[in-house]
Parts: sequence; structure tokens; C-alpha cells
Amino acid sequence: MIPSGRQGSFPWSVFHERHPRLVAQVRDGLPYGPAERDALERLLAESTGGVLVEPGEDDHDRVEWLAWGRGLWGKPWGEAPFLWAESWFHRRLLGAVGWFGPGPWEGVDPFGPVKAAELAGGAVDEELAALDALRDMAERDRRTALVSSALWGNRADLGFGLTSGGGGGGGDVLTDDGHAMWTVLDRMPDGTAVALVADNAGRELLPDLVLIDTLLRRHRVVLHVKPRPYYVSDATMADVLAAVGRLRGAPQPGAAAVGRRLWAALNDGTLTVRAHAFFCAPLPFHAMPSELRADFAGMGLTLVKGDLNYRRLVDDRLWAPTTPFAEVAGWFPSPVVALRTLKSDVIAGLDARTVARLDASGESWRVNGRHALVQLAAPGHGGAGRPG
Repeated sequence: MIPSGRQGSFPWSVFHERHPRLVAQVRDGLPYGPAERDALERLLAESTGGVLVEPGEDDHDRVEWLAWGRGLWGKPWGEAPFLWAESWFHRRLLGAVGWFGPGPWEGVDPFGPVKAAELAGGAVDEELAALDALRDMAERDRRTALVSSALWGNRADLGFGLTSGGGGGGGDVLTDDGHAMWTVLDRMPDGTAVALVADNAGRELLPDLVLIDTLLRRHRVVLHVKPRPYYVSDATMADVLAAVGRLRGAPQPGAAAVGRRLWAALNDGTLTVRAHAFFCAPLPFHAMPSELRADFAGMGLTLVKGDLNYRRLVDDRLWAPTTPFAEVAGWFPSPVVALRTLKSDVIAGLDARTVARLDASGESWRVNGRHALVQLAAPGHGGAGRPG
């Protein structure tokens, strides 16, 4: 496991540097009353210097969390595994602001103001305008652009990266199995289902939807989102609707056409959105319930977006970075592609020369968001494995 409390570590910085900023953002984003504001401050104090308090008697998910946290309750937060502790923090944050109800704040997304501002920003218009360039690209360049856009979409200073013929995302792609991903897709019969496990809402979700629009030309697509707000900007169904609406209402003809096609695909079922409760559980993906495992097993390919989903895919362990990706992700029920910008310590699938170069650079390359991966684990592509 990766502990949360080692001072100076990345997990420690999340709780002691990132979460205070997050609490301030939530507190100031909506006109919460004294009860909600006090609850947020108590959560922050507890999570940075207190012990883990078990869920309350009236909490709807008390039974699940008591089981997930068995052996942890009453211990300092820093002794809990990082993935678990982060999840419990965000669950508690929703409780602090009244999201679970009953009351006036029930179902009100505490991250909603930030999501809405990002989606409405003028920079999005510039990015959507770039969609028109897709029509004039060669297919290979177009595919490269789509993957690059989805990969770097959560970099606020980057757009879709389409106008340069699909070239740069502005960062260092350490492993690029993009061509192999398209080869897998091309070999599938028409109508095969493809899954995409979404990460963030807003500007990152837009290029994901553009990629889905292309996949829908030959395949059915299942889009997995969170059933409730989670990890600040994680996408929910409400965020999908907002993003599709932003595309449909765009003045740019290319973006508007994408939005109309996605709307029609939702209508006819070729695009399905699912929101399983497991996606807000403090567990790695190999612990997914049987019905979700069976769902993924029916996919010709699953695309897993983002850093948190990557951590869950590879069991959130500090593997040696040269450990083959297939050894830690090949257990997945379908062929799987990870599209990830590095924002945490966990990494696998790099060659020794790349690791040496990065370690010698002096930068915090695992967490600074300047490096990315496109990694495939599929039969015939590096074997398969299972978390040990």
C-alpha cells in the first residue's frame, strides 16, 4: 500500500496542501451556511491531524464504509492507504456540505461552480473551433490528434492540439501505444462495444466526447461516469449533459455537429452512459463486483482515462517503473488502454533508459503533469498478468 502520512511525500502534500485549497474553493463557491462551513473546517482539521471517525449511525452507506475501513477506524489518517484515505475525504466532504440530504443542499454539486466556469470559458470556444480542422486531416493524423487531445485535455493551458496535424500535446509521452490501440479497434467487427471510463468533467470531457463520436462510426460505446461528485472535477451524468449541450450549442459548425450526433446516439442507444456505485468506492479495479466485471468482459476494448483510474487499474502500488504494464493491468476483463497524464507516484511500463533520463532530470516527473502515457494491455501485446 501507499501510506498517506509520510511527511514530504506526494500523498502528504495532497492532504496538507491540496485539500486546504480545495476546502476553501468549496466553501467560497456556494453560499453555504454556518453548519456546512463549520463541518468543512472540522473535516480539514481531522484529516490533517486527527483520527479516522467511523460513519454515523444515520449515514446511508455506513455498512459499506465500516467494512471498507475495517481495522482503520480510530487510527490517524496518515496510517490509512492513500487511495482509501482520499476516497473517504471526498465522501466526508459531500456529507459536510449536505449533498446526501435531507435538506436544501441535497444533490447540489459542491464542485459545480468550478465545472460550469471552466466549460463556459472563452478558451473552450477556441478549442472547439479547432474541430473544423479534423475534416481536412488525413485519417492517421486525425486519429493521432484525437488521442493526443483526450490525453492532454486536462491541461488547462492546452487545447485540442488538432490544428498542428495531431502533433503535440505540449508534453512528454513516455509510452505511446496509440497506433496499437487503433489496430485493435480496426480489427473489431462493426457494432462491437467499446467502453470509456471517464475522468474529469469540463474541458477534459469535451475531447473525450469527440473521441467517442469517432468511435461511434463503427462501434457502440459505453461511457462510465461517477454516480455522484467525487475528486473535485470527476464527471457525472449531469456533466455529460452539460458537455454535450455545450457542443450542440457551439457556434462552430464542427463542434455543433459532434454535439448533435452524440445526442442522437444517446437517443438510439449506440451511446450508453452508466454510473456504477463502485466508481466511488475506495478500492482498486481488481476488486470490482461481478456484474461490473461481466460488463467490461463484454467490451472489445476499454479506454481508462486519467490518473486516479490508472492508480485503481494497477492496484495503486509503487511498482518498479520498469514492471511491464501487462503484468499489472493484463488481468482486466477486456483489452484495456490507459490514457493518463502523470499526477501521482504510481507508474509501470517504462523502459530503463527512460526512467534513468527522468530520474536524472531533477524534476518531479511523476507528479507534475508534464508527462503522459498511452498504454495497452491486450492479448498479443505484451502478455497478461494479475496484481500480486
